[in-house]
Amino acid sequence: MVRDVRFWIVVFGIIRLYGITNAPLEIAHSWRQVTVNMVARNFVENDANVFYPQVDMAGEKTGITGMEFPLLNYLIYLISKLFGFQHWYGRLINLIISSIGIFYFYKLIERYFTKQLAFNASIFLLSSIWFAYSRKIMPDTFSVSLVMAGLYYASQYLSKGNIFRLLLSFSLLCLGVLSKLPAGYMLAFVPLMMFPFAQQPLKRFLALCLVLLSIGILNALWYFYWVPHLVETYGYWHFYMGTSLRQGFSEIIHNLLPTSEKFYSDAMKFSGFILFIAGIVLSILHKNKKMLWIFVLGSLAYSLVVIKGGRTFYLHSYYIIPFVPLMALVAAWSLQFIKSVRIIQLLMFLVIAEGILNQMHDFRINTREQHVLRLENIADLEIPKHDLMVINGDVNPRDLYFTHRKGWTIANDQLRPNTLDSLRKLGCRFLIFDKTNDLPHYRFLYPIRYQDSDYVIFSLE
Repeated sequence: MVRDVRFWIVVFGIIRLYGITNAPLEIAHSWRQVTVNMVARNFVENDANVFYPQVDMAGEKTGITGMEFPLLNYLIYLISKLFGFQHWYGRLINLIISSIGIFYFYKLIERYFTKQLAFNASIFLLSSIWFAYSRKIMPDTFSVSLVMAGLYYASQYLSKGNIFRLLLSFSLLCLGVLSKLPAGYMLAFVPLMMFPFAQQPLKRFLALCLVLLSIGILNALWYFYWVPHLVETYGYWHFYMGTSLRQGFSEIIHNLLPTSEKFYSDAMKFSGFILFIAGIVLSILHKNKKMLWIFVLGSLAYSLVVIKGGRTFYLHSYYIIPFVPLMALVAAWSLQFIKSVRIIQLLMFLVIAEGILNQMHDFRINTREQHVLRLENIADLEIPKHDLMVINGDVNPRDLYFTHRKGWTIANDQLRPNTLDSLRKLGCRFLIFDKTNDLPHYRFLYPIRYQDSDYVIFSLE
């Protein structure tokens, strides 16, 4: 049983159920998770039109804005229609889809290499950055999982035909790339998938090429037509579309150390990264063309993601996620040159232990953040549901999300009377002042409506 990858997928899934019902308040990327939940909650409470996602921090505007295709958000909405909205549904959805994605990752490698390589690579991927981010309310591992499943069915179609496999591949690949554009770099592997089936009917290759073209067109329409249209029409920019390739390249070149940390620290930690480098070197020394083509083609395609992201790539851990399956494969490849089973087991244990132990802290909510969970109850005491408000702290919309209100977030250094007066003219009616931000003092001439050890509510009317 322990040699069956499904056993380990279930074991890792059970481990990641710890704290699954936590609100999105962990250390890493609470802001990114609450924006996903904002859109889902607005689907529930306002309009469930998937083409018009709506956030809460757009102030007096509607909040409708351009973003990645809100598939994960819509799945949260569907579950909320059955059971009522809860903060943590997205965690469970992502965990389930990302666990299924590991199985398809295994099946893909098994198809082109060996069961043992597929098993080892899947274990490495499970214990990589995937371990923590596959339970976050974010579309990164979610989108990559859909793409890996789509690649598997594309491979199945090439070898066995059947229009159902082609349609399934199209749906999974298209939704995966729409959910998170960087996952689209994995489509670069499709030409390599075609080589083993060169003797198959030409119509299968042409059909798959048509699928790829259709995916490209649909994604171009969403990201380069619809997203700018929503921004221009409704006046709120939320989604990051990257910088120019020249500027992004300059930012990466001048910040090589933080960029490289995404690979040797965030992706698979140090032990996994060492095996990844060993896998590259051994592939070169042994002239393994298959592995080298996979690495080179994947690296070239992913370099466009890195350059297009620029400083955003090295400032955010999750941008490395689409590349980690390739790193896990190459790292696992290095193990096949080791003859001792015990040494292989020891190395795998080190990679698993380092990966998991360095991420378990992210499964708990810091006790200093617990007061945020009181925000909606506090807001309900004094702030009508549809009145606009502002809350201090920083540009992170997390606290605004937990008030279950719409309005603005404001940095502490911008919390000045003239700024508040400007917001009043836009319709802002209340200020929630968070006293836990360690400000030395505060003085406002507005009437106080509520006060406790953590928060003060001021009326701006």
